[in-house]
Amino acid sequence: MTAQQRALFAETLAGVIEDASNAMPGVARLALQRAHLHWIDIDLRIAWCDERIAAHVRADAQATKAAALLGMGPTTASALVASIGEFGPFAHARQFGAWLGLVPSQNSTGGKARLGGITKRGDDDLRTLLIQGAKSAVMSAAKRSDRISCWLVQLKERVGWQKAVVALANKNARILWAVLTRDGAFDPDHVPAIPAVRQKPAPT
Repeated sequence: MTAQQRALFAETLAGVIEDASNAMPGVARLALQRAHLHWIDIDLRIAWCDERIAAHVRADAQATKAAALLGMGPTTASALVASIGEFGPFAHARQFGAWLGLVPSQNSTGGKARLGGITKRGDDDLRTLLIQGAKSAVMSAAKRSDRISCWLVQLKERVGWQKAVVALANKNARILWAVLTRDGAFDPDHVPAIPAVRQKPAPT
C-alpha cells in the first residue's frame, strides 16, 4: 500500500466511524475505533523510529556516506554502520559482499566454473535491506542519467529486473566498502581506473 493509499484509507475509515447515520452496529463501531487508534499509535511509533534513524545518519559520518548510495536510504545505511562498525577487517570489497551473501555461488563441472544464485550467507536482515533498496533504485533507474543508472537500465533489459536488483545490491556493498575504508565519497558517475598492463621484459 502506497502512502497515498494509506492516507485515503485512513480518511475513509475515520469517516465511516464518525458517521452516526450509517447502519453499523455499535459493537462493530467500537471495534473499528479501537483498531483505528491502534493504527495511529503504530504510525506514531514508526515515525519516532524514523526520526531516530535520520538523526543517526546525520550525526554519523559513515552512515551519511552510506545513505548517499543509490537504493541505500537512511534505514539501510544506519543498520549497516551500526551492525558492522568497522569495515577494515574485510580484506577487500568482494569479501564484504560474500559476508553479506550477495556473491554468486560457484559450481565446477568438467573444469568449468558455473555461477549459481547468491549464497545467502551472512546477515539476513542486512541483505534484505540492501535488496529492497536496490529494487527501488532499479525500478526508477530510467528516470536518472548517471552512469550506474544507465548501467542498470541496460542490465535489466538483458538479464531481467531480479538479477539486476541483486547485481546492484552487490555493487552497493562493494562501493560501500571502498568508500568507508578509503575515506572517499560516492560518485554515481565514477569511472574505475584501468589497471596498467604489465609488459614482459624484452628478451636478452
